[in-house]
Amino acid sequence: MDLAREHGLSPQAVRNYEEAGILPVAGRTVHGYRTYTPLHAQALRAFLTLARAHGHRTATSIMQAVNRDAAEDALRIIDESHCRLLDDRRTLQAVQAALGDLAPVPAERGETFIGPLAGRLGIRPATLRKWEGAGLVRPRRDPRTGYRVYSAADVRDVRLAHQLRRGGYLLAQIAPLIAQVRAAGGVVPLESTLRDWHARLAAQGRAMLAGAAALDAYLGARAVRTPSPDSPDISHA
Repeated sequence: MDLAREHGLSPQAVRNYEEAGILPVAGRTVHGYRTYTPLHAQALRAFLTLARAHGHRTATSIMQAVNRDAAEDALRIIDESHCRLLDDRRTLQAVQAALGDLAPVPAERGETFIGPLAGRLGIRPATLRKWEGAGLVRPRRDPRTGYRVYSAADVRDVRLAHQLRRGGYLLAQIAPLIAQVRAAGGVVPLESTLRDWHARLAAQGRAMLAGAAALDAYLGARAVRTPSPDSPDISHA
């Protein structure tokens, strides 16, 4: 099948896309073969481009909406996806700003408990428990006593959270930063992580532009023609 071969897909994958509503319904020959037209080719190109930008599930929802003549629903789904990208960008900006505001965090050794740690920072143990509930810190529990035990890495996370809270950052803004610091193994290695994060968001933004162009071309084609068994076909299945 030429339509499948062009994109490195199996003929069954193309049939599955049609059945899922990603492609418009194909016409049939007198022998029962599916007839795919240039319009189907545009639909497939639009879907694959949208999938790279928005993910398979969102791209599927977009194409299903278009093919049932609900373009407004498709545009709303795209808007929601753009909002998620914008939220990711704002999170990245908050993380970068927070790192710029951070004072040096002293290195910690050994383990400590919630009371002494809270006392050293001048906060209440209840505050540490609240931060734990928000995912900012994850102390282990002593198997005998059930007490929270803070490792050196936990104390680092608590100190970062404390500095950021003093700087006016919300827990929802702090959580992604702490997660990134934890994954990077500290603040210093986080610089390369932030560069990679920025590059991924930029690449997704470019992919969204390509997806919008491909979808616009498909919408324009749908406005002037619809697939039928009598249309010039490009392949059969």
